[in-house]
Amino acid sequence: MLLELAIGDAYGAGFEYADEMILENTLTHYVQHPRHPISPGCYTDDTQMSLAIAETLVSGEPWTTLAVANRFVTAFKRDPREGYSPKFYDFLLQIQDGADFLAKINVRSDKSGAAMRAAPIGVLATPEAVMEATTLQAAITHNTPDGINAACAAALMAHYFIYNLGSKLNLGEFIETYIPGYQWSEPWEGPVKTTGWICVKAALTAIARNHSLSGLLQDCIAFTGDVDTVAAIALAAASCSPEITQDLPQTLIDTLENQTYGKDYIIELDQKLMSLKGTQIEN
Repeated sequence: MLLELAIGDAYGAGFEYADEMILENTLTHYVQHPRHPISPGCYTDDTQMSLAIAETLVSGEPWTTLAVANRFVTAFKRDPREGYSPKFYDFLLQIQDGADFLAKINVRSDKSGAAMRAAPIGVLATPEAVMEATTLQAAITHNTPDGINAACAAALMAHYFIYNLGSKLNLGEFIETYIPGYQWSEPWEGPVKTTGWICVKAALTAIARNHSLSGLLQDCIAFTGDVDTVAAIALAAASCSPEITQDLPQTLIDTLENQTYGKDYIIELDQKLMSLKGTQIEN
């Protein structure tokens, strides 16, 4: 899950709001974004915050707002990187720890930040446990109905496939039973904005109409707009689906960044995360 999430994020980073790059969407290599300094093959905030969520889960520590916030801060401080919004990046530079984070953060966003990092929570044993844990982490930064609901939908996507709860064509209906009001089964069309529920709906649309991870990744990018987030959400969930061929190009795997918290670290953490299947967490 985490490896595919990181590849989707890193590949999408070269295309985010850069419609002029769409002809480069060939899956043959990571591309340099025309305006952002992120190096090809490097992941962004989507992956870094997902790693923080996964690390909190595998640590076995109580699932509290302070524990999660501490992990957000630790993940950034040990490995500062581009991809965060400029305002949030400056915020992370200035704060000291999780308590400082919670005291100073503006929590009223409805954007995709809570959804982009929610997939690891799908490993928990029941949809109810997934939603409870996801709501807690989402409210730290996105304490709005849309922000929380988008995050819960993203986590439930992963849960649905991890526990083989049905066909991918019924995934939207499954989410609608827990999070009504968004018409998750209706296809998304057009560019993707940073609003969380839009990113999730685009990811659901791409999963429904693709049968391989390679086709899925290209389709996520083809939406244009906030495509790294769409790809991260979609690939994290779809990597757990028995209906989707796991055929990401080896070149994208080989050239994903592999510094201290790069590919090898992600693969190891991924294994620890998936070993939690069927467990609950302590609050």
